[in-house]
Amino acid sequence: MFFKTFWRKKEKQTDKKSVTLGHIDSFKYKTAIEMRFADLDMMGHVNNAVYFTYMEIARTKYWNHAINWDWHATGVVIGQASIDYIAPLFLGDKITMYVRTSRIGTTSFDLEYLIVKAVNGKEIICSKGKTVCVAFDYISKKPAAIPDKERNKMMEFEQLV
Repeated sequence: MFFKTFWRKKEKQTDKKSVTLGHIDSFKYKTAIEMRFADLDMMGHVNNAVYFTYMEIARTKYWNHAINWDWHATGVVIGQASIDYIAPLFLGDKITMYVRTSRIGTTSFDLEYLIVKAVNGKEIICSKGKTVCVAFDYISKKPAAIPDKERNKMMEFEQLV
């Protein structure tokens, strides 16, 4: 019996919404991430959910360093978070994370992340992540415009002007 398969002849299509993250050289902020023993799963590598915690830690450090966001005036909530896992992290790996603002809209902006580990003096990319951050007014419980002060600091730090 002969079965003809049509699906094998089709070319693989890429998601039109997917965005290629920049290279390490395009990031202006880098911070060390301290691995905890509790971050490991039973297979001996960092649990996949912990990567989002690492992104949160790096995001907070980035905001304090580059933007100095006024949390009392306008909050920030995460509207979307995604990550691509490339290589595992193991106990003892020296981890650093790159963070950058890649897009600034009216009420939201995108942060991109690269988690890297040092291997023989070279940085190996272990994951690429992205969060859509939304400026949020906790009183009205609605998205708010990104304050001019914070917008200008992001644009200046990332040289988006």
